Amino acid sequence: MMTETLKPIIGWREWCSLPDLNIPAIKAKIDTGAKTSCLHAYDMEKYDNKGMNFVRFKVHPLQKDETLEVECTAAIHDYRYVTSSNGVREKRFVIITPLILGSLKQDVEVTLSSRHEMQFRMLLGRDALSRFNVIVDTTKSFKFSKKIK
Repeated sequence: MMTETLKPIIGWREWCSLPDLNIPAIKAKIDTGAKTSCLHAYDMEKYDNKGMNFVRFKVHPLQKDETLEVECTAAIHDYRYVTSSNGVREKRFVIITPLILGSLKQDVEVTLSSRHEMQFRMLLGRDALSRFNVIVDTTKSFKFSKKIK
């Protein structure tokens, strides 16, 4: 029996924004095969601020455009070992940051890793997707967010 869903439908790739990191637009691959979300980051540096651990890092939010560089700072929530799709196990910083997807906003856990060689600067994994309570239509792109050029 089929029932009508009230959940938003998103495509296999969507534009997102990370306002607390000053990233107004970043193209994310919706990856239901990944548990955690990942943001492309480099020049990562851990530091202490009033007894709390923070990470300072840089992001190239747009693919194939390294002229745009955003410097970010976030509190370190955790560290996590993540095995990438090519089988490499890596210890990553975990931050929690608000993420805007279309008209929805949620705080999500994001790991930081160099995705320089990858096509997408961000992956949205199952944990984040479950917070947004969405359905993924793998035949569509930018179904829920406006395409930004």
